[in-house]
Amino acid sequence: MNEFINKDFLLRSDAARQLYHEYAETQPIIDYHCHLIPAYVADDHRFDNLGQIWLEGDHYKWRAMRTNGVDERYITGKDTTDREKFQKWAETVPYTMCNPLYHWTHLELKTAFGVDDLLNPASAERIYNKCSEMLRTPEFSARGLMKHYNVETVCTTDDPADSLEHHIKVRDDASFGIKMLPTWRPDKAMAIENPETYKAYIRRLGEAADMEIRNYSDLIAALKKRHAFFESVGCRLSDHGLEAFYAEECTPEEADRIFRGVLDGKKPDSADIARFKSAMLLEFGRMDHDAGWTQQFHYGALRDNNTLMYEKLGPDTGFDSIGDFTVAKQMSKYFDTLDREGKLAKTIIYNLNPRDNELVATMIGNFQDGRYGAGKMQFGSGWWFLDQKSGIERQLGALSVLGLLSRFVGMLTDSRSFLSYPRHEYFRRILCNVLGEQIENGELPASEIDFIGREIVAKVSYGNAKDYFKF
Repeated sequence: MNEFINKDFLLRSDAARQLYHEYAETQPIIDYHCHLIPAYVADDHRFDNLGQIWLEGDHYKWRAMRTNGVDERYITGKDTTDREKFQKWAETVPYTMCNPLYHWTHLELKTAFGVDDLLNPASAERIYNKCSEMLRTPEFSARGLMKHYNVETVCTTDDPADSLEHHIKVRDDASFGIKMLPTWRPDKAMAIENPETYKAYIRRLGEAADMEIRNYSDLIAALKKRHAFFESVGCRLSDHGLEAFYAEECTPEEADRIFRGVLDGKKPDSADIARFKSAMLLEFGRMDHDAGWTQQFHYGALRDNNTLMYEKLGPDTGFDSIGDFTVAKQMSKYFDTLDREGKLAKTIIYNLNPRDNELVATMIGNFQDGRYGAGKMQFGSGWWFLDQKSGIERQLGALSVLGLLSRFVGMLTDSRSFLSYPRHEYFRRILCNVLGEQIENGELPASEIDFIGREIVAKVSYGNAKDYFKF
């Protein structure tokens, strides 16, 4: 019987162990998509306790606690302490066995704090006190944790109207040595469903761009101005959170009519929403191409399913699920339109429904282009509900048989937590185990294990992302 979370965790063969320990384990981390709070990095934030760093904003844990019968006041309540919330999390952890939270929890305890104990009600107070004491020291500040995990670059998720003041502060601090770069996330600029909310956002965007936005032409001009500003601060990536792809026909005149109507308070119908978002997505794609950026698409989430809890807590609080949207034709049309214009940027596609794995793996092959180097079009890593062992294995499997695994840009945390970097280790162990199993089975030649280690494992873990993004 194997020991839990030992040095060979998830590595079931000699080949897998060799690949991981010799080629993956010590690679730096490029975390090219995350939701860290930039101010925490800029100010080198120190966390008061383990409950704070672990449970604030972590809707993965919140969902598990709710399922385990924990009262909401111990999850998001304002009248309970961090220690009380942590105790409820510790009571939940033993029941997360077979859920990735069980692996992540103990990997984080071991790799950050050197804690080998299992977290449960009996060990909770001891673990809380030890880790909280460590968190209050300089070595365990936000920056200290990034250095501890050998992070080279992180890319946060930022709105076009954001000031990026914290990114500038980090950029200008020569003592830090880790890059924190913004990512352009313009979802709110095309979210016209609620005219009042949208008008408020347009005012904010206009203030950031130092111009009045009265029509569609002004909107695009303001966004281009902010796009250039983001680039000046080091941005090389955009990101778009979509239910599905939009590729309806929409002339600039139609987009202007829809935009003006929304500013006048008119609620658009579903057809106009689709047309406007289609026009905006094309404009975003053109901006990214002209700037030499990479565009990312996270699609397929059915968000805010629980109306009562949305009204109480707002978005991103653990009430989202996998959607079953039809996407192939619209996705193809969108990419083909940009490709025919000569404006298709490097692209990463992340699906949330695993039924779309083969769809995405084949779609990217339609638009590969050697002029951009290897792997212009990327099938993104297992995301959100799929960033666990079986989801990662299925994504790797589809990419392997329908594309080139060797050109994959690898894993990311997609997290708000400074303790989530072991997700890169988790991914690397799974990758090495998949390849090691094929070597052991004779499906890959054992004589090529050094090539597999150097050209696949090391590059998927780190090198491909470094070459692809050119941060």
